[in-house]
Amino acid sequence: MRMPLDIRDIVNSGTRIREERERQVRLAVFVDVSAPDTLVEALREALRPQTSGAILHVEACSPGETLLVDSTVDAVVAIVGPGDTLAQSIAAAREKFVPTAVVILGDHANVVSRRLGHPILDTIAADEPDHIVHALGAWLSERVNSKRLALAANFPFVRRAVSEESIKTTAFQNGVIGFVAIIPGADMPLMTANQAKMILQIAAAYGAPLGAERIKELAVVVGGGFTLRAVARQLLDFIPGFGWALKAAIGYSGTLAMGYAALEYFEEGGEFSGVAERIREARDNAMRAARDRIGRGESAEEPLPAHYTLVEDESYGADVASAALGTASAVPVAAEGAGAQ
Repeated sequence: MRMPLDIRDIVNSGTRIREERERQVRLAVFVDVSAPDTLVEALREALRPQTSGAILHVEACSPGETLLVDSTVDAVVAIVGPGDTLAQSIAAAREKFVPTAVVILGDHANVVSRRLGHPILDTIAADEPDHIVHALGAWLSERVNSKRLALAANFPFVRRAVSEESIKTTAFQNGVIGFVAIIPGADMPLMTANQAKMILQIAAAYGAPLGAERIKELAVVVGGGFTLRAVARQLLDFIPGFGWALKAAIGYSGTLAMGYAALEYFEEGGEFSGVAERIREARDNAMRAARDRIGRGESAEEPLPAHYTLVEDESYGADVASAALGTASAVPVAAEGAGAQ
């Protein structure tokens, strides 16, 4: 049987992903001298680089001062206090088109946004330092997207956000592929290649070694394509005329199951050598459940495990996702006890 996956292409992708992880990332941290010590300490610990590829410039600011930033900096994190000490420094960074996050403890984001004249989408406010750190991880993943893997390699609090973005993007792509594929079987190589690259990105985010020999561990993903295709054919028999929509849902939810299985595995400290078994188990469980429901004449959509949380997925727009995939616009985004945001 011919493999529905170009191993050489996946090896090359692994090389590119490794190179992206090793890129240099530069952050500037502005600290208002009146900012709470608990927040400053939490961010000091979170922003401790894990490799020599990250460069941090940290500077405190007193009232009346304006801090300047080099335009080559990838992002600015401004730790603000109750006043407007950093207002001019933040404005100066925005004028140089440097992504700038304002973080504050114990206040409302809309109030701080108005006080400092800063975009609310770049303003992070919460009552607990840990919540701010988690939110900052998601912000960095989104706003410094060209260096997501480099950020994840250096700052553990960014890893889950980077991995979830890869999972949701890949699942969306596979859902669309299943939706629009016209030639029978044409979707299988694309879906499996996407899944393999997704696993490599998650592994890279969590610091797993990426060499050509590790590609063998992704062989399990190849089987996923055949299973998804088999389920899709059953759908066509049970619900004539609507199998295309349900096939898209299977491609979407099956990819999610595999991605989150890999994420949780690496988050638990698992080695790359064992991830294939975890992915195989998640894939087989998802497909077995789908086949059982098809046999009962029910929806093929995989219900979420009890330990997942349902949230509205706003990454691509609920209307677009629902119309294109034939699924509810909600996805599993966090597992209890696994650093859920």
